[in-house]
Amino acid sequence: MELRINRRALVGIGLAAAVAASSLIVLRTDSGTASSHREAPMIAGDPRNDNTDVYAFVSPDKAGTVTLLANWIPFQEPQGGPNFYTFDTRSRYNIKIDNNGDAKPDVTYQWMFRDEDKRGTDTFLYNNGPVTSLNDPNLLYRQRYTLKRITPHGSRTLISNGIVAPSNVGPASMPDYGTLRAQSIGNLPGGGKAFAGQSDEAFFLDLRVFDLLYGGNLSEVGQDTTRGYNVNTLSVQVPASDLAVKGDARRNPVIGVWSTTDKHNGDKYVQVSRLGNPLVNEVVAPAGLKDAFNALPPEKDADVAALVKRVTDPEVARLLEGIYGIKAPATPRNDLVEIFLTGIAKANGPIKADLNSQSLNKDAAKLRPSEMLRLNMSIPPAKDPNRLGVLAGDLQGFPNGRRLGDDVVDIALQAVAGAAQSGKLVAGLTDKVDRNDKPFLQSFPYIPLPSNVALNQR
Repeated sequence: MELRINRRALVGIGLAAAVAASSLIVLRTDSGTASSHREAPMIAGDPRNDNTDVYAFVSPDKAGTVTLLANWIPFQEPQGGPNFYTFDTRSRYNIKIDNNGDAKPDVTYQWMFRDEDKRGTDTFLYNNGPVTSLNDPNLLYRQRYTLKRITPHGSRTLISNGIVAPSNVGPASMPDYGTLRAQSIGNLPGGGKAFAGQSDEAFFLDLRVFDLLYGGNLSEVGQDTTRGYNVNTLSVQVPASDLAVKGDARRNPVIGVWSTTDKHNGDKYVQVSRLGNPLVNEVVAPAGLKDAFNALPPEKDADVAALVKRVTDPEVARLLEGIYGIKAPATPRNDLVEIFLTGIAKANGPIKADLNSQSLNKDAAKLRPSEMLRLNMSIPPAKDPNRLGVLAGDLQGFPNGRRLGDDVVDIALQAVAGAAQSGKLVAGLTDKVDRNDKPFLQSFPYIPLPSNVALNQR
């Protein structure tokens, strides 16, 4: 599909994309949080089912494939034994794709887990000696998983007995953790790959935003609050044709992506967590609607007027005006409706560029406004990725999908200052955390290995 981009609109696209997300800055002051970590009252008490971040990007080292990656279980202290960090065996973990724009999942990758625990009443240890392989008898506890691909036409089991990469206990227990990670990567029919296991917390930012927006004078910046923490990651790398309408990624290159957790409750599964774009539920939805948003399917978003209003008239813009005197952009914010609910296309709103709306697909359905992370799979990876993504003219970055290195907080800071409409960046407006403390890997699953250094040593 030919991509028609108005280059003059790029700054507006990138900046506007982050305005609603940038309500991170002052909306919540009750506890330290990162991107949709503990974003709602109920899920805050259920970390094993808490989605934290979703990433979707064209694989930089494998042409024709897309990598979908989602994290759960926030703020894992590496030395958190003897019971480390496990997926919930009574839950279903999902990465969902809407490829035709009707806000319903057309493809779902679903993981379910089971325990393999040999400890019994003999020991409290996770392992009783060095672990050199996933099948090492010294590894006394492991999890296995089943991965299914589900469509409206049925489901197919892709992996039936996968092994989760274990929590990184430390160098004495796991002298070569990279080998364990490599052994845990499963092969999918058709040439894809899958991964389940612990990883570094790759979302980088300074969370002192909650101290009156970096101290009220931008004096409190430069500290990566999430440095050293770990998360649990689920990821697949699949051909773009596996995700596109009718399997044709040239005619239908745009997809929408979100993750959910379904927890077994009595005799049925209930959705308890949902995440698409970073920070939306955490800082856009008011406190009284956060739990409801976690249970809501995207197809219902447009029916909740109170949530839509938080996009068209974001609270954070008014709060920033009160703290820094930066005049809030005029409402209604139809540009944000385009970014978060319809995708970017000339026909959808004020941003005059065709980028990542499913309405650009030749075989699209009638577009249903809904919140999800949208990716145009026809845009190749940048040779030199820019952390500011579309904001800097790098069309492969956020908000066109999200890569691990996209600096969504700095994009958000500029947007909330009004640069989306002025086209001018505000000098010095940054949290001064520009990258993750660990480099990203060059091959799937790209997210760094988990840390095993105690946070109180940093």
